[in-house]
Amino acid sequence: MVEFENVAVIGSGTMGAGIAQVCAAAGCKVRMQDIQQAFVDKELSSRRKFTSANSINVGRLLPQAFYYFNAFARLPDRKIPPVFSVPSGNLGNLTAGLIAWKMGLPVERFIAATNVNDVLQRFLETGSYAPARAVATLSNAMDVGNPGNFSRILALFDGSLPAIRGILSSASFSDDETRSAIQEVFRRYGYVMDPHGAVAYAALDRFNHGASMQQAIILETAHPAKFPDVYDATMKQRFEVPDRLQALIRGTKRSVRLSARFEDLKAYLLSS
Repeated sequence: MVEFENVAVIGSGTMGAGIAQVCAAAGCKVRMQDIQQAFVDKELSSRRKFTSANSINVGRLLPQAFYYFNAFARLPDRKIPPVFSVPSGNLGNLTAGLIAWKMGLPVERFIAATNVNDVLQRFLETGSYAPARAVATLSNAMDVGNPGNFSRILALFDGSLPAIRGILSSASFSDDETRSAIQEVFRRYGYVMDPHGAVAYAALDRFNHGASMQQAIILETAHPAKFPDVYDATMKQRFEVPDRLQALIRGTKRSVRLSARFEDLKAYLLSS
């Protein structure tokens, strides 16, 4: 694992042996730009073979698209196209859903549910794409200020903003609103949502108040045990930390501390 200066690594013990996550408490995907640069650096690519497990790899998006078909197949009435509310950060899951729709999956609408890192919502409202420094939130996997899959969404619609607006909406929520959604779902259904899924629930609820909707699917993203500080004692009693997750959390973190300069990352990769 590479750990950058001025970056707090979150959840690094949950990735498995020899694998770890680089995640900044403020600006998670900013440093991911350096990882992306490593893929196109000619010297690196000639001497090392890299791949990525995150959503900049289309090899992740294509299988993920079939989850949408699987979800659709479980609906009580497959004659009614559903609304999909998708927790959105780097926009990989959303892009996979749009690919599924392009492949013929019946969909009424997609809702890109974001936290306060709302670059996509602002784009849909104004037509201007303005990346920003990411802000740390409870739904930290969605703390992205410059989504890596935005260009893919544009490409799917040949850059047409009206076409994108025709199938895609977006809504953003604060941490307080995320907590409120978690509490509402628990109170109404006895189900403990993780923060990312809670944002998607809140987005669907907002959409449902302003439009007619017959069927909807909310995408969840993580086990709530990964976010112990979010829940009160009553909620924590409703779920157990899976044995596999406990084993990973107890694992030893191995890291190499580097500066935030791409050149230092490159030198490390060439020497490893």
